[in-house]
Amino acid sequence: MKISDVMTSEVEVIRPDATLEQAAEKMRSLDIGPLPVCDGERLVGMITDRDITIRATAAGKDPKTTRISDVMTSDIAYCFADQEIEEAALLMQEKQLRRLAVVDRNKRLVGIISLGDLTVRSGDRELSGDVLEEVSEPAAPQRRAA
Repeated sequence: MKISDVMTSEVEVIRPDATLEQAAEKMRSLDIGPLPVCDGERLVGMITDRDITIRATAAGKDPKTTRISDVMTSDIAYCFADQEIEEAALLMQEKQLRRLAVVDRNKRLVGIISLGDLTVRSGDRELSGDVLEEVSEPAAPQRRAA
């Protein structure tokens, strides 16, 4: 089964020059945590509610003036719409991700595939269970020496 068969294709995006306040408002109104960042049709990064909290708020950045491009993740994992879902699942496991941007071969955003998409739309509960197990592995916290 291809990723295009199970992905969510109607994806809300935000521009890199938008403010953190605009991103947070969009996340709130849509009840979502991640937003792909697109410059036109081209995917240039991802901003999450966690990015806003950890990279911006904790650093004292002003949400009204700080641009998405200042705190977004620009080196993001993605998959291609014409790949098999097992390839997306493997990438999600390796990178411990619950969702992946889906692009076409010109790197234009065409959708998002989530762990839920793998479970509900593919019907392969074993595959999604394997991914969930790997994604849920706790990361070691970075602690400072006292």
